[in-house]
Amino acid sequence: MKIPRRRFLYLAAAAAVSAVPRNACALDYPNRPVRIIDGFGGGSTPDLVSRLIGQWLSQRLGQPVVVDNRVGAGGNIAAEAVAKAAPDGYTLLTCVTADAINATLYAKLDFDFIHDFVQVAGVIRLPMVLLVNPSFPATTLPDFIAYAKANPGKINFASPGIGTPMHVAIELLKMQAGIDVVHVPYRGPAPAFTDLLAGQVQAFIITLSSAIGFIRDGRLRALAVTSARRAQVLPDLPAVSEVLPGFDATAWDGTSAPKGTPSAIVEVLSNTITAGLADPQLVARLKDLGGETEPMGSADFGKFVAAETAKWAKVVKFANMRAD
Repeated sequence: MKIPRRRFLYLAAAAAVSAVPRNACALDYPNRPVRIIDGFGGGSTPDLVSRLIGQWLSQRLGQPVVVDNRVGAGGNIAAEAVAKAAPDGYTLLTCVTADAINATLYAKLDFDFIHDFVQVAGVIRLPMVLLVNPSFPATTLPDFIAYAKANPGKINFASPGIGTPMHVAIELLKMQAGIDVVHVPYRGPAPAFTDLLAGQVQAFIITLSSAIGFIRDGRLRALAVTSARRAQVLPDLPAVSEVLPGFDATAWDGTSAPKGTPSAIVEVLSNTITAGLADPQLVARLKDLGGETEPMGSADFGKFVAAETAKWAKVVKFANMRAD
C-alpha cells in the first residue's frame, strides 16, 4: 500500500525528532556537573580512585565531576542509587570487587548488578597477599597447604569482614587447595593485624599496600600474592597461581553507569578514562595507592565484571556465605 506523500513526510519528521534528544545529549555531553557515587568512606581506596578519575574527567570534559560518598551495606547503597538514576551519563558508580561479590552474597537486592549497569572502564587492580605470623611453621605456600591438610581446622585465618574481597579469597583458597581453615572475621584490618602480630590468629589476606611495611620490616611473613601474576612492588614473591593454577583474587576498581546510558556517552567516558591510564602522572598517583593500572574499555570491562561476578558466586555458594 502506498503511503501518501504528506503522511510519509510527517512520519519521517516524527522519527527524526524522536532521535534528536538521544543523539543531541551525546553531542553536548557533558553540559553540567557529573557525579561519581562511591560506596565507601573518605580516604578509602575506592574514594581516592573516584577523586583521581573525577579530576581527570573534569579536566578533559570541561565540567565539574563531584564525588558523592554513599556509605553502607557493603557498597549496595551506592550501587542502588546509580542503578535507579537517570541513564544520561551524569551519575556514575565507582564499582569495585565488593559489587561482584554482593550480587550473590545478598539474597535480596533492589537491583541487578549485571543487568542494571553498563560497564564503562576498568581502572586499577590491587594485589592481595597471604601473610602469616613469623612463628608459623610454614615458610612457603606449599608448606602452608601441607600444614593445613595435616592439621584441619587448626589454622585461624583472619579477614577484615564477612564478604570482603579478602574473605572470599580465603574461601577460594580453601576451595582450590582442599584445605579446612577457620575464618575469623574482624571489623576492619587494624584489629586483624594486631591479633596476627600477637599470634592470636595464624594467617591473614589483605591488600599488599596495607601489608608492605610489615613485610619489609620482618614483623610478618608473606607467602604469596593472590593475583594471577606476581606484583610489581615485590617481584620475588610468588603468586598463588604458581602453586594453584588459575587462582586469581584481587581487589579492583572501575567505572559503571546505569543501564540505558547512550552508547555515545559511554564511549566518551570510556575513551577519556582509558586515555588517562596512559598518562604518567595519573598512573603514578594510582600506583601510590598500591595498585597496578588495568585499563579496560567498556566491552572488555563488561566481560571482566561478568566473569568476576560468576566466579565469586561459586565461591559464595561453596562457603554458604550470607550477609542478610
